[in-house]
Amino acid sequence: MADGPVEWARLSDQEVVTLARSGREQAYRELIRRYERPIFALVYRMVRDRELAEDLSQETFVKTLNAIASYRPEYKFSSWIFKIANNTAIDHLRRRELDTLSLEGSPHAATPEAMQATALQIGAQQESPLDEVEARELGGEIETAIGRLRPEYRACILLRHVEGRPYEEIAEMLDLPLGTVKTYIHRARNELRAMLAHLKE
Repeated sequence: MADGPVEWARLSDQEVVTLARSGREQAYRELIRRYERPIFALVYRMVRDRELAEDLSQETFVKTLNAIASYRPEYKFSSWIFKIANNTAIDHLRRRELDTLSLEGSPHAATPEAMQATALQIGAQQESPLDEVEARELGGEIETAIGRLRPEYRACILLRHVEGRPYEEIAEMLDLPLGTVKTYIHRARNELRAMLAHLKE
């Protein structure tokens, strides 16, 4: 690629990474611009603390830029950077061994639809007009329960039911065998059902 002006919006992630590897400062900034918000959202849902999520997001970008030479372009860049973000958050949670977290609902699950994306995967499918109101009220309880899961289960549940990612991509992002991801999600759902059983009464 020439050294002239670059139309960043037209470049694929892989092309921007190639420029970043060659030492283009602006390419690093472009990667951060593209992934700042999604990385923050993912980390925030894991740690439930805005300031901490900002710190861990910064740490994710530092790790990403330091490891960019090891990125293999046959993989989606988004999967690679989300994997780094997940590992950063999980490492932090393991160090702190958080059992209980103060949850007020994800900033990205502010709508009833977003709450329902999580809610409806856990309980039975309901068809009543009360769904929307119930989903809003239950959203906080469900997020609290997700916060009590061990970090690996939490990562799998969030990626599957909040991010809507396929099992194969979750396995790649978390560097786990596909069967392990399915087992973690199955166990996490069972734990969530047990924690939320009182809501059925």
